[in-house]
Amino acid sequence: MTPEPFSPAGTDHSTAAPPPGCPAHGIGVGGLRRLYGPEAQDLGAVYETLRAEHGTVAPALLHDDVPIWVVLGHTENMHMLRTPSHFSRDTRLWGPMQDGTVKPTHPMMPHLAWQPLCSHAEGEEHLRLRGAVNGAISTIDHRGVRRHINRATQHLVNRFCERGSADLVSQFAERLPMMVMCEIFGMPDEYNDRIVEAARDLPKGTATAIESNAYIMDVLTRLTARRRAAPEDDFTSHLINHPTRLTDEEVSQHLRLILIVAYESTANLLANVLRVVLTDPRFRAQLNGGQMTVPQAVEQSMWDEPPFSAVLGYFAKQDAELGGQRIRKGDGLILGIAPGNVDPRVRPDTKANMQGNRSHLAFSGGPHECPGQDIGRAIADVGVDALLTRLPDAELACDEDDLEWEETLSNRHLVALPVKFAPRPQQDVMARPAHPAPSQRRTDWQVSTPQREPVAPEPVAPAPVPEPVVRLGAFQRLLRWWRGE
Repeated sequence: MTPEPFSPAGTDHSTAAPPPGCPAHGIGVGGLRRLYGPEAQDLGAVYETLRAEHGTVAPALLHDDVPIWVVLGHTENMHMLRTPSHFSRDTRLWGPMQDGTVKPTHPMMPHLAWQPLCSHAEGEEHLRLRGAVNGAISTIDHRGVRRHINRATQHLVNRFCERGSADLVSQFAERLPMMVMCEIFGMPDEYNDRIVEAARDLPKGTATAIESNAYIMDVLTRLTARRRAAPEDDFTSHLINHPTRLTDEEVSQHLRLILIVAYESTANLLANVLRVVLTDPRFRAQLNGGQMTVPQAVEQSMWDEPPFSAVLGYFAKQDAELGGQRIRKGDGLILGIAPGNVDPRVRPDTKANMQGNRSHLAFSGGPHECPGQDIGRAIADVGVDALLTRLPDAELACDEDDLEWEETLSNRHLVALPVKFAPRPQQDVMARPAHPAPSQRRTDWQVSTPQREPVAPEPVAPAPVPEPVVRLGAFQRLLRWWRGE
């Protein structure tokens, strides 16, 4: 006889706690595995243990042993995302929030506190808020953004190219997204070390997170007031002037949401792609051999190391069944991005090249799918290509085993990525990146499509002969357009 499925919102714990002296690690109330603490330092391994024990939807414990469901299956995650009639992002529906089990001091409260944002709204209110965000995003000049990404990359590389060494996390991956977002928002003068540090600190729930949030909100509130008084052709002005007529508070709060999510996800994406290019011979060989373009490499990284590994959370609006488990009204669920991406039913071979397949969960899905994902892809595509064009001989400056990560429930962040390369002079940030001379190129490092060497013209008579007009082929024109040149 099959035991009654566990329901975090109920009291029918069918799994007994381990007996005294049992060597089980990471086991809490009801015999459930914890997603926090020293026992969960490798959440990927915890997810696979849960998959083996429970299947595609598994019961687990958050901080303070608050029960939660973890959705591990790709299909089950997509069903949850695409069924707003059953599952909502409104944290006020969560049973432990309603009955006081989750205290205001809970470590995950920054992710759980309800706010009047499109990410927490549903129905008509969601359509109103999301419509304003989508409308403002539709006004972004993507070609102009690509040109800015290229120039910003040159500016950042100029800061360290003469030294012959750099940390591509703190000096590049954590800075490029903020430079680009400040430009898109219409506040390029606000870009500085302080806003980068605050954006990295705010989601962590550290002792300084409140101060960091206050700093960013001050910047965005002042920006909103300036653009309300004097609109310009930027994202902020279009958000303010959208027909839905958001209030100043709604504008500044949505700017904060977009800024932090876009920054955190893109910084992680850049670091992950660069790490794999520097350390994985298989990955690099596919780039070198033409089997994979830089955009395809970015998509592959979003399968293997998604910028956000999990999202908390979704909440059951009514009793439902998911992955063979009985989900009760008020239950909370975690969107399992990383475990869903390695669901063996979708990826029986996790080492296989996904060939640009975009059905990963990295940008969520359904009504709350990331609206700015094309900007994130552009920052990674153009930034990685431009960096490696400037530094074609860059190589890891430490053993791969010495690399370290900071892991939380929401993401796995590379701490540092030290590289070394031949020192080279700075470059005009307004000029297109100079490709290295053929004698300086490394045959094991070609990322961009190799340019054909010019063929010397045949000798001609002294009589003036008009030179033939050299026309770019379709591929060269496409390549220039993609790079924003």
